[in-house]
Amino acid sequence: MIAKTRIIPDGKKVLKKLPLVHYLEAPYLYYPMTNQRCPEGETCVVFGQFVKVGEVIGTRKGAFFEQPIHATVSGEVVGYEMKYDASGQKVNCMIVKNDYKYEVHESVKTRTDEEILNFTKADYVEIAKNAGLVGLGGSGFPTYIKLNTKAEINIVLANGVECEPKLISDYELMMNYPDELINGLIYAMRALNAKTGIIAVKKKYMELVERINFALNAYPEYDIQVVPVGNYYPQGWELEAIKSATGIVVPQGKLPADYGVVPFNVSTLQSLFHAVKYGLPVLERYFVISGDGAVNKSFKIRIGTPIHNLLEKAGGYVDTHIPKTLIMGGPMMGTNLPSDDIISTHTATSLIVQNTVYSDEDPCIHCASCVYSCPVQIQPVQIMNAVKAKDKDFLKTLSVNKCIECGLCSFVCPSKIHLTDYMRQGKRILRQGE
Repeated sequence: MIAKTRIIPDGKKVLKKLPLVHYLEAPYLYYPMTNQRCPEGETCVVFGQFVKVGEVIGTRKGAFFEQPIHATVSGEVVGYEMKYDASGQKVNCMIVKNDYKYEVHESVKTRTDEEILNFTKADYVEIAKNAGLVGLGGSGFPTYIKLNTKAEINIVLANGVECEPKLISDYELMMNYPDELINGLIYAMRALNAKTGIIAVKKKYMELVERINFALNAYPEYDIQVVPVGNYYPQGWELEAIKSATGIVVPQGKLPADYGVVPFNVSTLQSLFHAVKYGLPVLERYFVISGDGAVNKSFKIRIGTPIHNLLEKAGGYVDTHIPKTLIMGGPMMGTNLPSDDIISTHTATSLIVQNTVYSDEDPCIHCASCVYSCPVQIQPVQIMNAVKAKDKDFLKTLSVNKCIECGLCSFVCPSKIHLTDYMRQGKRILRQGE
């Protein structure tokens, strides 16, 4: 009988041993004026203007929200240029020439603990909105909207599972800054009037459990606990993490807030701490270069840093005679890129550089591996056939929109069919018909 695939190689053990390089030497920083959630944008600075760290330099505009753009270095605005972002799209970017002084803008001010204790929900919402905080686990969803829910919330979940292979950003954060995570969680609990906080991490990382539990000894007045969850993939999927860590089952398509729980990525909660305590937007993120096609290196970088600068700093490509496959993000859900002319954004934490291996798709052998392994119980091959036939009605019947694009169907397919890409195509066909 075909078994459900749950355990996949993650390649993290070696990456976690890499020395961390704090890279602040990028001569130019690039800030996208638009992104996937915000198709429009405008600037509020001009060529030649000097800007400082934390200063608002523009605004991205979405369907129902706006998102300020902040400078992460001090320096001169020198122009615009098209670059690839983490989604693989070419976007117009404002360029700031780094003066390497990192002068902080006057609007960035530290708040006292006494001042923060008196904050209302509206205060937390406004701070998160002004700081442009978004989901740093990859969703990019505005944090202030989550904090502004009208539902009664009992639990705030800090999702630190980070189940996708090759990603170590959240792990590094939890090991190095557990107190910042805990304080960010406390701020979210206060904003949502939640009594309980839960930090979910993989149970195989007992060093993380012990590290965070030790830090929690300084916060005995709060009901916060670390809950080890499964080591399988995709345990980090929002609904799966909620179920494993809290026992609450949230049906797909429903809001977790309606079931009394609000999940945040652990890096998002750290960014909430920085915004509330220090008045800072997201300035830096961990970023790792991995794969057999380049020298592997672990960095901490400013948002807006060109990734080709990091490749050069790491040592460049290896086996330069072999074509490279570039993947922004993880190998299961990441985006294939045509060039290394990429800039780092809030949700970018990894570049995988692989020596390209060419392989042809074979016909489907009807083994049902993809069906057994699908976490949302859809039928990938049937959806593939509907995509090829451009059958919108059948795609709706097959519930293609339930797909979370975890990549398992492609991973387990013995015929090497890129099933996840067919799932994405199916969603696009339905959107075009709306």
